Amino acid sequence: MDRTPAPGGHNRRTGLFLSRPEDLGRGRPLPGRGWNETRGPLGKTNPGGGARVFTEREEFSRTSGVESPGGDAKHCLKYREELMSSAIINELKPLFEPSSLAVIGASNTVGKWGYMMVSRPIQSGYRGRIYPVNPKEKEILGLKAYPSLRDIPDPVDLAIITIPAQKVPDAIRDCAEKGIRAAIVITAGFAETGPRGKALQDEMVEIARAGGVRVMGPNGMGIWSSAVRMNTAFWFTPRTGGISFVSQSGTMGGYLLETATNKGYGFNAFLSVGNQADLTMSDYVEYLGHDEATNVIVLYIEGLREGTRFLRTARQVIRKKPIIVYKAGRTEQGSRATLSHTASISGADEIFEALCRQSGIIRFYDVIHAFDVAEALSKQPLPAGNRVAIVSAGGGHCVVTTDACSGFGLEVPELDPKTVARIRKLLLPHAPPPRNPIDLAADPRPMTIANIIRILAGRPDIDAIITMAPVAMRSTEPSFVREIVGAAEMISEIPKTYGKPIIATAMRGNMQGVAFELMKERGIPFYEFPEEAARAMYGLYRYSQVR
Repeated sequence: MDRTPAPGGHNRRTGLFLSRPEDLGRGRPLPGRGWNETRGPLGKTNPGGGARVFTEREEFSRTSGVESPGGDAKHCLKYREELMSSAIINELKPLFEPSSLAVIGASNTVGKWGYMMVSRPIQSGYRGRIYPVNPKEKEILGLKAYPSLRDIPDPVDLAIITIPAQKVPDAIRDCAEKGIRAAIVITAGFAETGPRGKALQDEMVEIARAGGVRVMGPNGMGIWSSAVRMNTAFWFTPRTGGISFVSQSGTMGGYLLETATNKGYGFNAFLSVGNQADLTMSDYVEYLGHDEATNVIVLYIEGLREGTRFLRTARQVIRKKPIIVYKAGRTEQGSRATLSHTASISGADEIFEALCRQSGIIRFYDVIHAFDVAEALSKQPLPAGNRVAIVSAGGGHCVVTTDACSGFGLEVPELDPKTVARIRKLLLPHAPPPRNPIDLAADPRPMTIANIIRILAGRPDIDAIITMAPVAMRSTEPSFVREIVGAAEMISEIPKTYGKPIIATAMRGNMQGVAFELMKERGIPFYEFPEEAARAMYGLYRYSQVR
């Protein structure tokens, strides 16, 4: 059952408690920050029920350590945010755009992580230099191997660590001595395994912070960064696009990314963040918020460590680009599973829901739907309102699409008589009156639907259009091919010309051929079912209301 939330306001009495128990009440500086940010509960106890959400001024006064002259907290907060953003961009650039990387624990044995961390960047066309590190090997996958980081003669931006957990702290120390500013720890066996692993993880983080090394992981699968064609996470190379995906689960993240890639969606970045021992979800969201190649951010979350900071960061980022989230661990049993998976405390689901409401995050309860909506948000303009026109080749498709739109709070308004008359002239004689939805009655002429869409886009009382796109290659006759290509070109230009989104549906078997490829290339998102198209349009409308 689809439980996509409808637009709505936040609850002022709802608490946002999303911290780890061991962090409650313990203030400690964030790595690389000059500010004393408390990693504790997001709200104080509220006798009226739940927890009270801090106002911006209260949160600033509580966490910043900066006295605001004349009580002007907002001015100081803005300055503080600018400094923090500049810091995180500089700190994470070696992670996203390394000019060189070293693989500690590199191996010639197929199937080992040390093998995959060398082979995958090679296969994806990584644009930088790769230095395998293994004292027992002379060469790995055709690359010279080095006994240690110290033996590498050149500077290294990023280290990927695959050695046993107990050796990782020393490897991080070696990174610091080499001047490496970022590390990805693939190795598991840390906080997710219990107290002993937690102590080892704390030791690793302490060494990293003292040495100025930012750490992704441990217990993750790595990264895909289209900026440098670097893939450490998957056996396949994702399509390039405007979606950036951050996942606490490597396996689930990979499954979703492959599914989305097979649907034709493109990704700018993927991060499997694991336990978030050092770098957290807030850090990644903040960085991607400034990344010009990222149009939309998708998060797979099992639990949050920094509820307060995450909320503030999300609010800042959403002014520029949407954030879509799927949260696992919604049930008691699922919440228990997250603790042993990535050492995450998931927290009460209603609390997380309140966080999404207050920050403007778009939340979905069915995980693949997040990517369906992200595809539209990454490519189409936002609608001015929720009034949708529907154009289809058949009546049943019109009815189902109308029902789906209504279910998501989108209106399908009846067209005015003048517009109906204009469209009527374009239709076949047996077509029903085009009041909206518009049934073309199986009209085979591609330009008919293109001309109708252009008329609708010019109407001030229509904000968006969902259409069954004319992409079926019914004939190879040159005149038909010219017409269908012309229709595809016209439809593809309408969002740019009129500033209104178009979302298309097509049967899976028709998602091929010159017209389909042309429309996809020019930014028209395609979905197989009307419900998917309506959900994607809802996502566009929802973000237009919260930005």
